[in-house]
Amino acid sequence: MKNWPQRERALDLLSKEVGYVRKPHGGRLRVALAFPNTYFVGMSNLGFQTVYKLFNAESDIVCERVFLPPKTELAAQLASGAPLLTIESQTPVGDFDVLAFSVSFEWDYTNVLTLMRLAGIKPRAESRTAHDPLVIIGGAVTFVNPEPLALFADAIAAGEGEVLIPALLRAFNGAEDRAGLLKLLATERGFYIPSFYDVRYAANGTIEAFVPREGTGAPPVVKKAALKTTEAVDPPATMIFTPDTEFGSRFLVEIVRGCANLCRFCWAGYNYLPVRSFPKERILQLAEEARKHSSRAGLVSIALCDHPDIEEILTRLSTMGYAISPASLRLDDITPRILQLLRESGERTITIAPETGSDRLRRVINKTITNDEILASAEMIFASGMENLKLYFMIGLPTETDDDLVAIRDLVVQLRGIMLAHGKGRGHLGKIVGSVNPLVPKPGTAYQWMAMEDDRLVERKIQRMRSLMAGIDNVYFNIKSERHSFYQALLSLGDRRVAPAIEVAERNGGNWRAAVAEAGIDADFFVFRDRSNDAVLPWDIIDGGMKSEFFRSELEKSLREEWTLPPKRQRENARLLPVLQ
Repeated sequence: MKNWPQRERALDLLSKEVGYVRKPHGGRLRVALAFPNTYFVGMSNLGFQTVYKLFNAESDIVCERVFLPPKTELAAQLASGAPLLTIESQTPVGDFDVLAFSVSFEWDYTNVLTLMRLAGIKPRAESRTAHDPLVIIGGAVTFVNPEPLALFADAIAAGEGEVLIPALLRAFNGAEDRAGLLKLLATERGFYIPSFYDVRYAANGTIEAFVPREGTGAPPVVKKAALKTTEAVDPPATMIFTPDTEFGSRFLVEIVRGCANLCRFCWAGYNYLPVRSFPKERILQLAEEARKHSSRAGLVSIALCDHPDIEEILTRLSTMGYAISPASLRLDDITPRILQLLRESGERTITIAPETGSDRLRRVINKTITNDEILASAEMIFASGMENLKLYFMIGLPTETDDDLVAIRDLVVQLRGIMLAHGKGRGHLGKIVGSVNPLVPKPGTAYQWMAMEDDRLVERKIQRMRSLMAGIDNVYFNIKSERHSFYQALLSLGDRRVAPAIEVAERNGGNWRAAVAEAGIDADFFVFRDRSNDAVLPWDIIDGGMKSEFFRSELEKSLREEWTLPPKRQRENARLLPVLQ
């Protein structure tokens, strides 16, 4: 009877889904795939759906999903002691061979522990036995820094699922026991076994070395698993359609992986290199098949217009009757034709990321556009019939001054003027919605050695931004708090020594200030310390493919306010050079 509410909820969810997979368990590797947040959030995550599809594409694997219970039911489920069940067959998670987490956000770290607690699995890997499921943690955060989660994982899967999942199956098929399985996984690209390494610390608390334990066969560093080409694989796309998600029954499809622009703060731009386009015809074939389940298509990419056939893809999606919503568009790639196609499909809002209002500061962060280009693009956007503009900005950037904050306001005022000029002619005024986030220096970027800006200074900048943006009609800004960014930075930049704080925060309901104090963690050491002279950074255990020398060169160029132009802009400059001379 304890499990009846879970079973009822699972059956209700399945009744509204199209595309889920049910397989017999007998003779197959059983994987419980967990998203450490609610069903509503998890089923909107394209990475999660992709991993589910990849697992179930293997005939020898049965994969079922599990999510964090809704907030209204979580406390009761914890108190009941009822085992956590999967959605598809309502089987206890503890009965599976593998519990695989797909983690996209640092704030979900505590939910990883909650799900293990609900499943009756001890959070610390050292406390588990061979009778427990093998706990594998993967997802976007493992590309960046797996160390805060290292003590909770039997294995970290760092890289792209298309490569990792066949490797996992090979290891299971070749292993006789748990110890042998971990040794086999350690030989596979992308699999990091934290228990196979001792971490040696210097007297000042920094890391001296990751030392592979004798007899484990663990490599000195773990190379990220990545596809060399996307020509022979399907693009990640929505497999299960359900109205109970953040995006509703929207068909999401990744069309390009990677971005050549190399903004110096952007971990995704670096970590998903090289730029790889998915086959146009396969994208469109999947869209055609999904049309009976969805009328809206969401195109997912860091650099949407890097696909060589983007205009044809948009044209044919529109012909299919899709309303098309793109991810953030790079301003230098927007064309009148692309805007026309989006507008004809019913889109009313374009999202762009100027990041700052200052040309000087864009040279610092390698955002290779200028205010003149932004305003020209805005003229094109609003002339096309688009009504609204969504903007992303950052504060706390290297060398930032008050003039740069004022420049954000001035740019937004100019953009508003263009919007109003076109809106009044149509008799309808749109809106500009801005999002402002303090910079969190991310691992695997040119800023990985930098300290986060002092929280008191960030708070003053936040207040300054709020005063600058106040009272501007048709302009709405959301500005994140410095405390929110501080603890995100701790989870981004920390190592396995922050694990006790994650455990306390999971128990106390997410009170990070109290968790850090109770765990005795010096959070400032991880967040506000310059790491330029550190021998080893926590995330160096994963080789993402980019050399430290390149990042150091980019940091130096940043402080000199120099761009590193992507190939496309280099070609444009080469064409312009004879004219300028």
